[in-house]
Amino acid sequence: MFYLILTHDKAGAEALRDQYRADHYAYLTAHRQRILASGGLQNDAGDRFIGGMIVLQVDNRAEAEAFAADDPFARAGLFASVRIERWKPAFFNFENAASDPP
Repeated sequence: MFYLILTHDKAGAEALRDQYRADHYAYLTAHRQRILASGGLQNDAGDRFIGGMIVLQVDNRAEAEAFAADDPFARAGLFASVRIERWKPAFFNFENAASDPP
């Protein structure tokens, strides 16, 4: 099953994000076999990151929570909020991905 991990940075935490960016990418790379998609959230001007999202394939919520908690960004205290929701694909890669459409 898939879980969406949606994070928002603390205000004024750009330096903290920059400091741990390489560690965060290394963490994602080490777990890439479980990541369907990921990317940074940006402000409307597109000139700074304000959070991120990951679609993660794991067996249960506890695994998604552990993954989110072990992210170097989370361990460094970058996030003001972390939201984890179970996600069921309907459309993906410009195609209908639903196994049981309505």
